[in-house]
Amino acid sequence: MNRFGTFCAAISQILLASACIGAEKSAGEDSSAWFGKNVPALQVVYEDLHRNPELSLQEKRTAAKLAEALAATGAKVTRNIGGHGVVAVLENGPGPVVLVRSDMDALPVTEATGAAYASQVRVADAEGRQTGVMHACGHDIHMTCLIGTAKWLADHRDAWKGTAVLIGQPAEERVEGARAMLAEGLYEKFPKPSAALALHVAHDVAAGKVGFVAGPAFASSTSVNILVKGRGGHGAMPHNAIDPIVQAAMLVVDLQTIVSRKVNPIDAGVVTVGSIHGGTKNNIIPDDVRLQLTVRAFRDETREMLLASIRRKAEGIAHAHDAPKPEVTIDEGITPTVNDPGLVARVMPAIRKTLGDENVVAVEPTTGAEDFGLYGQGGVPTFMFRLGTVAPDRLEDARKGGKPLPSLHSAEFLPVPDAAIATGIRAMTSAVVELLPPR
Repeated sequence: MNRFGTFCAAISQILLASACIGAEKSAGEDSSAWFGKNVPALQVVYEDLHRNPELSLQEKRTAAKLAEALAATGAKVTRNIGGHGVVAVLENGPGPVVLVRSDMDALPVTEATGAAYASQVRVADAEGRQTGVMHACGHDIHMTCLIGTAKWLADHRDAWKGTAVLIGQPAEERVEGARAMLAEGLYEKFPKPSAALALHVAHDVAAGKVGFVAGPAFASSTSVNILVKGRGGHGAMPHNAIDPIVQAAMLVVDLQTIVSRKVNPIDAGVVTVGSIHGGTKNNIIPDDVRLQLTVRAFRDETREMLLASIRRKAEGIAHAHDAPKPEVTIDEGITPTVNDPGLVARVMPAIRKTLGDENVVAVEPTTGAEDFGLYGQGGVPTFMFRLGTVAPDRLEDARKGGKPLPSLHSAEFLPVPDAAIATGIRAMTSAVVELLPPR
C-alpha cells in the first residue's frame, strides 16, 4: 500500500471506530474506550504527516490531508484561506463559538532522529540551497490533535452545543499565516469565536502532562538586517581600505551588552546574531558584511529600546572606523502571544479534572515566538497551553545531568507520539466543552 493509501486507511479506521463506539454507547462507553479505539489510527496519521513535511507557504499536500481528515468528522471544510489555510466548521445547534487552531508548516532541518517514519524530504530553500525538511517544531502533533479533537467532538455531540471552528494555519514559522487568514476574512466569512484555543508541544515537559501560564506566554519577534559598509581592498594593505569584517566582529560582541546593560534585570530580552556573511577570499577585504538578527521581548517598550540600541551601536562603530553609515532594516515582526488570564482561569479546572492535578504544571513564559496571539483581534480571548512530549525517564535523566534534551527546531527532536496525542486531545476537548454549554 502506498503512503496515500495508508493515510486513507487510517482515516477509515477512525470512521469505523466511530461506528463501533456509537453502538457501544448504550452499554456505557467511557473515555478510555474511545481513546483505545482512535489513538492507534491517529498515530498512523501522525506518522504520515511527519514523514511528508512541507515548508511554509508550500503546505499543499499537508492541507489536503488535514482537510480530508476534518471532513471525515462531518465538519464543513473550506480550503485555501490565507494561502493553504483550512477552516472546518462543526456545528451542533445554537450556542457560543470556540476556535481551535493548529499550524501545518515544517522547517528546513535535516532529520537525525533515526525514527522509522523519519522525513527523507529534501528541497531547495529560499536561497536555492538543498536542505532537508522536518517537523522539528511538532506541528505534525498539533494537526493530529486537531483531527482527534474534531473526531471526539463529532462523536460526543450530546456533551456540548454551539460551534467549533477548527483551523489548519499555514506559515507559522514565518509568522505570516495567522495574519493572512485573518486578512482574508476568517472572522467575517466564518463564525467569529468567543474564545480561541491552541496547544504547542514542549521539549521539556513529560509526555502525559500539560503546562500553562497566564499572561505573556510567547515573546514578540522582530527580524533585523544590518549591512555593514566599508571600502574594499588588498588584505596585505589594510590601511588603504575600511574593513567591514572588523566592524562586524566588534558589532557582534557589542550587541551582547544591550540585554546585559540596558534591559531591566526583571524584564527579558534577546538579541541574537543568527547569520553573518562577508568576503570571498583570504586576501581580499570586502566592501560590506551582512548580519541577520532576531530580537525578542515581552513588552513593546523593551522591543523599541532593543531596536534603537542596535541601530545606535551599528552607526557608532561605523563612525569610529570612519566608515559609511550602515543600512539597518527592520522587518515587520510579531507581537507577544498573551494568554488571557480570565480564559485560563476558566478552562484550567476542566483540564485538571480530566488529566489529574499531577499532570498539570505551571511553566514559565518562553522567548520563542508565535503568531497565535493575532487571533485575539477584536477582543477574542486566547489561550495556548504546552503539551508534554518527552518520555518521563528521559526527562529525569536529563535533569540529573544526563544527555541534554533536544530542543524544538533540533534535528533530533522527536515526541512520544501516542501519549502526546492522547493527552493533547483530552486537554483540548475538556477546554472546548467547558466553553460550550451542555446540550
